[in-house]
Amino acid sequence: MFNKILIANRGEIAVRVARTARKLGVRTVAVYSDADAGAPHVRACDEAVHIGPAAAAQSYLSADKILDAVKRTGAQAVHPGYGFLSENATFADALEAAGVVFIGPAAETIRAMGSKSAAKDLMEAAGVPTTPGYQGEDQSVATFKKHAKRIGYPVLLKATAGGGGKGMRMVEHESDLEGALKSAQREAKSAFGDDRFLVEKYVARARHVEVQIFGDGDGNVVHMFERDCSVQRRHQKIIEEAPAPSMPPAVREKLLQAGIEAGHAVAYRGAGTVEFLYDGGDNVYFMEMNTRLQVEHPVSEMITGLDFVEWQLRIAAGEGLPLPQEEITENGCAFEARLYAENPDQNFAPSIGTLTTLTLPEKTARIDSGVEEGQEITPYYDPMIAKIITHGANREAALGAMRAALEETRVAGLETNTRFLHALAANPDFAKGDVSTRYIEDHEDALFARPSTDARVLAAALLARHREARARCGGDPWEALAGFRLNRPDKAVYWIEHDGKPALATLNRNGDSIHVTLEPNASAAARREGEEAGDAIEFSFRGGTDAEGAHRLTIDGASFTAFAAPHNSGMRVFIGADNWDVSFPNPLAGIAAHHSSEGSLTAPMPGVVTLLSAAPGDEVTAGEPLLVMEAMKMEHAIKAPYDGVVKAYKFSPGDQVKDGDLLVEFEESA
Repeated sequence: MFNKILIANRGEIAVRVARTARKLGVRTVAVYSDADAGAPHVRACDEAVHIGPAAAAQSYLSADKILDAVKRTGAQAVHPGYGFLSENATFADALEAAGVVFIGPAAETIRAMGSKSAAKDLMEAAGVPTTPGYQGEDQSVATFKKHAKRIGYPVLLKATAGGGGKGMRMVEHESDLEGALKSAQREAKSAFGDDRFLVEKYVARARHVEVQIFGDGDGNVVHMFERDCSVQRRHQKIIEEAPAPSMPPAVREKLLQAGIEAGHAVAYRGAGTVEFLYDGGDNVYFMEMNTRLQVEHPVSEMITGLDFVEWQLRIAAGEGLPLPQEEITENGCAFEARLYAENPDQNFAPSIGTLTTLTLPEKTARIDSGVEEGQEITPYYDPMIAKIITHGANREAALGAMRAALEETRVAGLETNTRFLHALAANPDFAKGDVSTRYIEDHEDALFARPSTDARVLAAALLARHREARARCGGDPWEALAGFRLNRPDKAVYWIEHDGKPALATLNRNGDSIHVTLEPNASAAARREGEEAGDAIEFSFRGGTDAEGAHRLTIDGASFTAFAAPHNSGMRVFIGADNWDVSFPNPLAGIAAHHSSEGSLTAPMPGVVTLLSAAPGDEVTAGEPLLVMEAMKMEHAIKAPYDGVVKAYKFSPGDQVKDGDLLVEFEESA
């Protein structure tokens, strides 16, 4: 076994590798950028080396800087994690030339599988079933149109060097192909430095299934059963499970055998994932092989009871496969939900900011995370906060544990997909295992439904705000108690905003009861349009806050538990897996001061402008792209909110923009 390894990655995978290495008595070296100087993965390792600025291209993607860190620390091997340099054959070659072990497959295997086109050719030769399509050298639009017409629309455009759903577009009509191809090529060029593409038949309502394999590099390959990763947004996985549900035994056997054959075709070494499309009937089609550990590997670990990172280290150290196939067994079912800093209500746009509150269900679920409360989620890296993993004796038990775990998850300071994940885990069709890669599109109404703010939310937010205000004013000794037990009147008044509506909240306390009067106050803009403020809302609640910060309240005889955490200018209230934001704006600044001014379009996050889709003076229709910006390794189109005229652009392609920067001056048509 090695004495010291360097982990050429960050986040939860770097923390995970460090923990497994320590268990084996192996010392670890972390690398970190300016943005990660105080990150958990740095503290998890025995040594740490600074490798450059926050931008990945100048730090984690710089092979020269990683190699320099290896030389400086005397590491014998490099674990690449996933992403960054994990599938970079040139990097693997450079390590070998330096006498350092790359903890992964051989460079020639990475090259063979790194191109989706070449991999598909290789798998066809090995007898592994593949999807009909075109993966040739001619990259002209005319050629893509010809083959798309041959195999029939809809089709899927895929970057040959791609991964993680980047550089992938589904095209339903020939008229859309050229624009989709150019957009995907820009994204692929930025993400992978390679804009070559292939086109495949899009299999409607397909399932995305994959086989986890390990090989010793000498022709011996075993599988760790299969996973189902069908539920995705933007072609990126969001929740995974093992084993795959509702799969006939004959199809499962075919799938696992195809995974083994794929490994044999390249004399695979280390951990790899062979991905397939399953048509829901009798057919599975090879998609690609990921020559690394996958983000979703914990579900396979949970059902096999094995540590895949330990397997990687032992194989790389020359110890061979730790177990033969017949001794690898499965037990129960497991789920993994990826907790992202993103806003599902805005097409899952990444969210950046500081994690002012981060509460994860560490006692009831396995948590793999590389961030912590108080840390900033930046635009430089993937916005994943944590992986929440649950296990049960059967699928129903594992899924029930996942729902419970998501109800304990609380994040404030930015947006997350927690509520969306819970809606997904609670959906009846998902519970039945009726999944496909179009699951989200087919269940939009149920998954994106958001309850409006009710009295429970307002009571919890106002209670939290009132206690916070008392603390700032020196506090009240009675406020330290679990509930309100004073027998004297108490009154407070707050400006609030909920569901986009301003209001004046008056709290009157008498005994152990708080009476709330909410007087809606329509904004000046709303009044100009004839909108009335509405009627006042009144309700009373009892209860208080316990030692753990939970608000245990009763309204109209119904008791509930809520949590409230500071969020932006107000409070984020958590009840179960749902959360609501209640703002407490400064009345002197104007109730709508924080809204964008009419006629302007601002940057939703920091990024780089890549394309101007119109010109000053152009008339455009609602929904038409005005410009494209790249942020967090993905393209985001800024679209016209209504029919209008582009007055002026404030930035040019290549310009860096900050969150909130004015991008376009736009005027609505008369």
